Amino acid sequence: MKERRRSWASLYVWQLTRAGDAPLFRQIYLQIRSAILSQSLRPGTKLPSTRELASQLSVSRSAVVSAYEQLLAEGYATGKTGSGSYVSSDLPVPVEGRSSKRGKRPAATTRSPAIEAPLRRDFVDVTVQSDERPFNLGRTLVDARTMQLWRKVSARVFRSLGHDHFGYSDPRGLPELRKAICDYLRAARAVQCEPEQIVVTAGTQHAIDLVIRVLLKPDMQAWIEDPGYSLTMQALIAAGVKSRPIPVDGQGINVGAGIRSAPKARAVFVTPSHQFPTGVVLSMARRLELLGWARETKAWIIEDDYASEFRYGGRALASLQGLDDSERVIYVGTLNKALFPGLRLGYAVVPPALLKAFITARYLVDRQPSSLAQAVVADFIEEGHFAGHIRRMRLQYQDQRDVLVAALRQRLGDELTVDPPDQGMHLVAHLRRRLKDVAIERAARDHGVIVRAMSRLYVAAPPRSALVIGFSGYPRQMIPPAVTQLAESFGRQRKSHPTSVET
Repeated sequence: MKERRRSWASLYVWQLTRAGDAPLFRQIYLQIRSAILSQSLRPGTKLPSTRELASQLSVSRSAVVSAYEQLLAEGYATGKTGSGSYVSSDLPVPVEGRSSKRGKRPAATTRSPAIEAPLRRDFVDVTVQSDERPFNLGRTLVDARTMQLWRKVSARVFRSLGHDHFGYSDPRGLPELRKAICDYLRAARAVQCEPEQIVVTAGTQHAIDLVIRVLLKPDMQAWIEDPGYSLTMQALIAAGVKSRPIPVDGQGINVGAGIRSAPKARAVFVTPSHQFPTGVVLSMARRLELLGWARETKAWIIEDDYASEFRYGGRALASLQGLDDSERVIYVGTLNKALFPGLRLGYAVVPPALLKAFITARYLVDRQPSSLAQAVVADFIEEGHFAGHIRRMRLQYQDQRDVLVAALRQRLGDELTVDPPDQGMHLVAHLRRRLKDVAIERAARDHGVIVRAMSRLYVAAPPRSALVIGFSGYPRQMIPPAVTQLAESFGRQRKSHPTSVET
């Protein structure tokens, strides 16, 4: 059966359009990649030899070789000396592929219409991890040193499993992990907290879901940043909350505009240390203004401090929560970006007045986080490995940022305005010549590069045409060739689709 599966690739019906604009090697690459992502070609499937496929398609062997080289470079395929090329076994399996028959779409009734209905048709998850092409967002690196230490700590934890791992534990999380997180936040982010206030979550989105369950009811109002993080807005819409988009400028969220728009809002969701997606830092004046408004109106501030670990220039402003003397801020962070997304661990620092309600909601949602993963992370932090990992990744990400900025300025200096960010895992490149970022996003995807149109992330404020480009998680040698591909997409888009230029 295994050998029969491996022969399917040679039976696949490949088709080329010689009259089209796309080069033949590009068509071959896109068809094979599509077949891999759709699971038509499963992990481990042997691909036809370059000679065999060239003969089948009546094209030169060099076109097939170029397509295979691209698949190998991007991780869709792996080569085995003396054996050939195979579909990579490391690619993620889509959820549909695990539960539905091959080629059969899930029934329309498998999803809740109550959740699906509010979603915008143009909704894009800007952090989706299934596409590993540059310059997708939120990707992380784990170097050999971290992997070695992670395996060592994991092995020790698994060898010494205690009784607490074989039963139910505190829904807030293991005490040792909550203490480690608390110590880290006090030192690194000036957060005012005690271990008892830490609630371990599966990540930022899980924490936001708990906030909505505890604080907000349908028809209540909440401020969101405009532009801002799409998933926060979608979570609010799904819960029936009236989200009020508040414009963001060079000082962060415009608190005065928020007060004029919705003075009685119950909550505000902000990214003050590195606003998503613009990257601006909420000014001290705005921070104090926001805290004052929350104190006077009894509103709640949800501070999403994503990617705060990665700062490349100067000292970061302390957390907004660290300035709060009225206990109106819920501080949310994640280990999934600091370490790796597959970990699925984050945290919320909850004011004492809300703690009981949060613990109850956490318990009802999924009882408790995995105690095994928590134990590994707790030891990893306590032994100093986490701090070392952050230092190494900070240097690598800074180097990747600098390489990307240099390449963009060299190849696309006439098309883009790029300012290197002092923090985070992505940068914003504003388009010149009034090009539409959505059109460039589509053209870049066809050229094997993922960039995000920032205009999609606006709700009510006048959108700015810019590209959101991730630089973390991509080896430096991969970046210049990817920028070359991006530059080609600009040229082709301008030549083939002149309507993409705004008038």
